[in-house]
Amino acid sequence: MKIIMHNAATDILESDWAQLDHNEDPFVSRAFLGTAEKVGAGGTAMGWQAQHLTLHEGDQLLGLLPLYLRTHSFGDFSRDWNWESAWRRAGLHYYPKLVSGIPYTPSPGPRLLVRNGIEREAIVKYLAEAATEVARQLDASTWQCLFVEEGDRALLAEAGLLMRRGVQFHWFNRGYRDFDDFLAGFTADKRKKLKRERRLVRESGLRLEALHGDEIDVPLWNIIHRQYRDTFARYGNHPAFPVEFFIEAGALLAKRLVVFVAFSDDTPVASAICYRDTKTLYGRHWGTEIDIPGLHFELCYYQGIEYCIRHGLQGFEPGAQGEHKLARGFEPVATWSAFWIAHPGMRRAVADFILREDSAMQDYEAETTAHLPFKLAV
Repeated sequence: MKIIMHNAATDILESDWAQLDHNEDPFVSRAFLGTAEKVGAGGTAMGWQAQHLTLHEGDQLLGLLPLYLRTHSFGDFSRDWNWESAWRRAGLHYYPKLVSGIPYTPSPGPRLLVRNGIEREAIVKYLAEAATEVARQLDASTWQCLFVEEGDRALLAEAGLLMRRGVQFHWFNRGYRDFDDFLAGFTADKRKKLKRERRLVRESGLRLEALHGDEIDVPLWNIIHRQYRDTFARYGNHPAFPVEFFIEAGALLAKRLVVFVAFSDDTPVASAICYRDTKTLYGRHWGTEIDIPGLHFELCYYQGIEYCIRHGLQGFEPGAQGEHKLARGFEPVATWSAFWIAHPGMRRAVADFILREDSAMQDYEAETTAHLPFKLAV
């Protein structure tokens, strides 16, 4: 078996990518990563230098590890804001670092991709060993495998990586017939408040539509992107994805990209960009040109929940952070990221930090669970 490094996702054949066990996750697709690298959001200019690793036996692709060399942490959600200064105080450099993650996308999902039908554990071990060897060769401080699936958590821990807990808020489809069936589990007060939010949007006269990537033309993408861009500008941030990304990725991802659009007559006035796979809807970006009470919650949460129920999806992950999601039926769940650290002393320091942090994260998960809107089980 041999390892090959690739400087672009598009260097790997789509036919090979299709043989991997990614469950049609949109973010580890050749369409998403390849387009992001091509148009800039995930490219070298934005600090994402592709070093993707593939494992081969003869001509057969056995596994793939998306991997990026990084000189800053903007857009990877690794929660390592203070680590660089800690390394510097120890007389060490923190950058470059290696990241197995999705540019500007803190969504749990497959990171170590294995060919369908073969034993997973050995391939994951090979890929992990290859990543740490690349880290040594490039003198990287860490290899960070971010937002990994639960199934790979134990395998990465066995490979010697430190496991770090996070918390996000996700919605789960418990076989609901429709949105009212979902609301039936709320307390009366919480149900009343949510219905009022939806009623205000309904009474505004807006028309709401769910459009897939292959149903959106260039003029509409230009409007959606302007709304997306304006949201970032409002908070003094930089929008990572140019309009060219959405135009190209939308056509390639097709039904795996979903945008909820609000129209005033025939004019698009607000939008929420989401992605999906065979089981889950993922919320990502939103923007609006009007101020309607409740419109953000409607487009970013309630339309997504209705979409999941209608299409039989099992869950909805609306993005990182946001305790306001609790009142709308999104439940706290643990996320996991894995860290290999080159320097033994810094590894011990980070391990101690993660242990202390983990206790606080468990307390936070328990505390937020107590604020869910559901009726107590009898």
